[in-house]
Amino acid sequence: MRYYGCKDQIGLRLSSSSIFLNMAINFVVMFGLLGNVMSGLVYVSPANVFVRILRRRSTEEFESVPYVSKLLNAYFWVYYGLIKPNSVLVATVNIFGAVVEIVFLTIFLLFAPPRMKARTAMLVVALNVAFPAAAILLTQFLLHGDQRIDAAGLLCSVFSMIAYASPLSAMKTVVALKSVEYMPFLLSFILFLNGGIWTLYAILAKDLFVGIPNGTGFLFGTAQLILYAIYWKPSKPPKQVSDDLEDQQHIREALIPASKPIIAE
Repeated sequence: MRYYGCKDQIGLRLSSSSIFLNMAINFVVMFGLLGNVMSGLVYVSPANVFVRILRRRSTEEFESVPYVSKLLNAYFWVYYGLIKPNSVLVATVNIFGAVVEIVFLTIFLLFAPPRMKARTAMLVVALNVAFPAAAILLTQFLLHGDQRIDAAGLLCSVFSMIAYASPLSAMKTVVALKSVEYMPFLLSFILFLNGGIWTLYAILAKDLFVGIPNGTGFLFGTAQLILYAIYWKPSKPPKQVSDDLEDQQHIREALIPASKPIIAE
């Protein structure tokens, strides 16, 4: 009887352990899918910026650095997701992201002024072609097994933090101009959510390489939202803008005396 009782207890413990394991796996998959959705939104969120560029046929004050860094970041996450077991959800969304960033950078290069176009082209060649190709080839052929995964994860972590920090240039512009015109709110908000969801995924999956950069991204997203709250100003309705212009005209007329006609003698 004791033997069967012990056997039943062991069976119960094993079944409860398997239930918790299955729940943990389900949560990992759930947050991975949510992360895919949020990362997809991060990649497409600047679409309104590029619609504006296409309409005005100019990149104006927008910077190309965030899109260059996000494309580089996508390359390394695709590689990491493909070589690490059970990480296909990490690879899929970044394949989509790489395609989106290539489209965005193509538009940027078409409509950027000459100096910005040359600078962006150099960044693309160096950071989106030469460097990732060399890094992935060296990692693939010189390292094996866990060393290869760790090296790829380290590259992902470093460049994810750079990608998350790249909007700092836009934040600098916001502070200088005291306007949020060149820092899209949607992108900042989705970066905030994306960092939080992938951080939860990393905790559940026990993936340090996913957790560190996304935790950093969550903090940067929070900082951008705070900056947006400080410098956001409601747009004036057309009538108020017209009234302001009329007031300015009246002030000019009051300050500048009317010139007297010259009477020829």
